Amino acid sequence: MSRPPLRRKPKTDPILGLREGVSTAQDLVGCGLRVVREGARLGRSVAVGRAGRAGRPPLVLLPGLCSPPVGREVGGWVGRGVCQRARSREGEVSALEPAAPGFQKGVSGQSASGWGQTGLSRGSGHDGRPPAATPAAAAAAAAAEAAPVAAVALARGRLGLLEFLESLEPDLPALRAMGLHLWAAGSETHPAGITDFLAEASAEVDGPVPGYLSAPQNIMDTCLYIFTSGTTGLPKAARISHLKVLQCQGFYQLCGAHQEDVIYLALPLYHMSGSLLGIVGCLGIGATVVLKSKFSAGQFWEDCQQHGVTVFQYIGELCRYLVNQPPSKAEHGHKVRLVVGSGLRPDTWERFVRRFGPLQVLETYGLTEGNVATFNYTGQQGAVGRASWLYKHVFPFSLIRYDVTTGEPIRNTQGLCVATSPGEPGLLVAPVNQQSPFLGYAGGPELARGKLLKDVFQPGDVFFNTGDLLVCDDQGFLRFHDRTGDTFRWKGENVATTEVAEALEALDFLQEVNVYGVTVPGHEGRAGMAALVLRPPHSLDLVQLYVRVSENLPPYARPRFLRLQESLATTETFKQQKVRMAKEGFDPSALSDPLYILDQAGGAYLPLTPARYSALLAGDLRI
Repeated sequence: MSRPPLRRKPKTDPILGLREGVSTAQDLVGCGLRVVREGARLGRSVAVGRAGRAGRPPLVLLPGLCSPPVGREVGGWVGRGVCQRARSREGEVSALEPAAPGFQKGVSGQSASGWGQTGLSRGSGHDGRPPAATPAAAAAAAAAEAAPVAAVALARGRLGLLEFLESLEPDLPALRAMGLHLWAAGSETHPAGITDFLAEASAEVDGPVPGYLSAPQNIMDTCLYIFTSGTTGLPKAARISHLKVLQCQGFYQLCGAHQEDVIYLALPLYHMSGSLLGIVGCLGIGATVVLKSKFSAGQFWEDCQQHGVTVFQYIGELCRYLVNQPPSKAEHGHKVRLVVGSGLRPDTWERFVRRFGPLQVLETYGLTEGNVATFNYTGQQGAVGRASWLYKHVFPFSLIRYDVTTGEPIRNTQGLCVATSPGEPGLLVAPVNQQSPFLGYAGGPELARGKLLKDVFQPGDVFFNTGDLLVCDDQGFLRFHDRTGDTFRWKGENVATTEVAEALEALDFLQEVNVYGVTVPGHEGRAGMAALVLRPPHSLDLVQLYVRVSENLPPYARPRFLRLQESLATTETFKQQKVRMAKEGFDPSALSDPLYILDQAGGAYLPLTPARYSALLAGDLRI
């Protein structure tokens, strides 16, 4: 049996100069390279397998040896021929394969069993078939696989590479017959059929890369990969087409910015808001961009004064950080006339404009991998856009009824989805077609499962599922309601986390609020829990808090638990972490933060002691 790969802290690869992890592999495939790296322990020989699909090239993993061989066990192989790192007790290797035409540039985990340990003649490939062991069989395999592959062995140590290449010599004819071109680095002499990688690299002319290596076949080809923020799960590498990049050039022109503007950007450049909308959008109008490596609410207005900033691109939480800052002289007399972004809550919107205005707020909505976006071009406070007939004709979308309990759209007797009525929360979906495509994610098709809905309004149609609930009022204004993964059911009712958070944030002594649902043993659904951060120098007023929720929220929406924190956990794009908080629960013996529970009978929030926690689990405490 293969042992699982050892868990170890990611480090920087001294050869590739990049951090280890699946993200590294997915970052590099866009450059035409396939990274072979995984936490697999390997023996002295090469492990070769077949991809198992027509048109897929053979796969080669070349471990470099640094010390006498000790172990031969193979484990932790990543499927579809893509690995993160080859590890062995003998040493490590990083190997690169050019992405052959038609080969899937993705990464998906797959445990290894039966892979050859002592050469090409043993083991089985990804599809369970034995790899070619003889020149004749290898030639047949190469003919079937069609596309040639190149492999590079980068050894850590001269002696180890020589030892490895000697053991590889009997299999060289089979490797060449399979269409493989082999390079090696780290040794002065190489067997026939293996090229000196460093010598060829040094002989290359330092000139422009030929255009045919990077020119896309069509405008829908993948231009780059951008990782989703991972607010509701693990980040995924979304495919971004050349068309989408070109479309982002017009972002700031749509916002009303012009060449003379100075745009302040403090968002991560590895996400779409910072890179495509921010940088590419600035290039589209020829404006000046002020890049801030790390956002500082205390220094923001001084930066704006110093650089003459006229436009600020935000994520909602950044505006909240600014309004929570104490007053300063720098916030007066600035030149900021436009703030544009997404995720700005209505309460923060009003406070921001009242304190820092006059200025225009342009709220937008969109997803990295999505095929729909909205602009609040009318400036209606709290809205993310408007569902006018003209806008929906150009960028079609719909709101459909959604069942929070099942996590699926509600369908009629014909099996089709049902559109919402004005004022009713609904799941935002957009048709997938040639004009509005969905490219999916790097990796297997299972990563896109749930993102595509079929038979929405007519049999056979396909829509993109945004995973967000929006409300369209009787005037056509769209307002963000909640994420499908955040909304929960309690006492048979749907609870929107945004509604609860807005009610709590109106309290003067609260600076930040994060609302989520937690599972309570013996109870159906999820009970509301709120993580709170106090506004200095205030203290927690539980009496006023209870009065606020009892007067402004229905009984089922009132938080059953409170958690007092010094700061809230957020993602790299300043989005609140809800999934992690929900998993941490409300056990006072497991959490060091002060916890409180709603006493329905007494009409108050009380400290959640171990005794009250035990009474709750025993069913003696009613919530």
